[in-house]
Amino acid sequence: MSSFVLPIAEVVPAVRGALAAHSLVVVQAPPGAGKSTGLPLELLGEPWLAGRGIVMLQPRRVAARAVAARLAEGLGEEVGGTVGYRVRFDSRVSAATRLEVVTEGILTRRLQRDPELSGVGLVILDEFHERSLNADLALALLREVQGALRDDLRVLVMSATLDPGLPGRLGAPLIESAGRAFPVEVRYLPTDPVGRVEDLVARQVRVALEAEPGDVLAFLPGVREIRAAAGLLSDVDAAVLPLYGDLPVREQARALRPDPGGRRKVVLATSIAETSLTIDGVRVVVDGGLSRTQQFDPASGLSRMVTGRVTRWLEQHDL
Repeated sequence: MSSFVLPIAEVVPAVRGALAAHSLVVVQAPPGAGKSTGLPLELLGEPWLAGRGIVMLQPRRVAARAVAARLAEGLGEEVGGTVGYRVRFDSRVSAATRLEVVTEGILTRRLQRDPELSGVGLVILDEFHERSLNADLALALLREVQGALRDDLRVLVMSATLDPGLPGRLGAPLIESAGRAFPVEVRYLPTDPVGRVEDLVARQVRVALEAEPGDVLAFLPGVREIRAAAGLLSDVDAAVLPLYGDLPVREQARALRPDPGGRRKVVLATSIAETSLTIDGVRVVVDGGLSRTQQFDPASGLSRMVTGRVTRWLEQHDL
């Protein structure tokens, strides 16, 4: 298959050997190692596949489309040939597709509709560290399928970070890959900022455009804030592009690819751009420090979207 020079290349022989001998294998590799965009291509020719296909889970729609595009590019093809994707309300697959990138709901429904996963020889659960209910359910269902229906089905769990005890609990070999580190300079505002997050982020984006080369990626909690920040940056000498889950596919692609006219880009994104996506040209990241997540409200019995601060202290203390 395709030749590539990525850190994950060093462990490809080990992954091949492990999958030949085990029905479940765990791979841990940091962001940028190439586990999503390099490793699946190297497994398409494995003899134990016996001509069957690979299904790879990606937690988010934007990531599923982007990863499928990168994989197809690695083969010199368009999406919908050997590599395709299937997400809610959108799919690009054909009779020639052997590697299909899908989102969580798609995989769960497929398992319910066709428990034997006819025509599939390997299921890859990518970005498993994000740990959602659907991903955990998919793994549980796949283990049941392996035990009762398909002892020839392989499962590959891939993650940037893992619970150290997970491979042992699963009874699976762990293969670790090194990453490729680059120097990163972190700067904080001198005081706790006061005001609307879109105003603060837009101001820091202007500072970054004046002080640093390259494109800018800025994180905001939601679509409303992204649109407001885009309005505040309408006069900058750069292409200001939004990136969020419900954005049309063509506009998502514009945010991920270099500007056709060679202009600098400012990508205003929600947290979907935190993992699985590679945005070419980004040299500066501006983080607004807020995130919008779904939380269950016991009083009403319903879930609602809550905007809260994202801090290192909270992450370290697991609150």
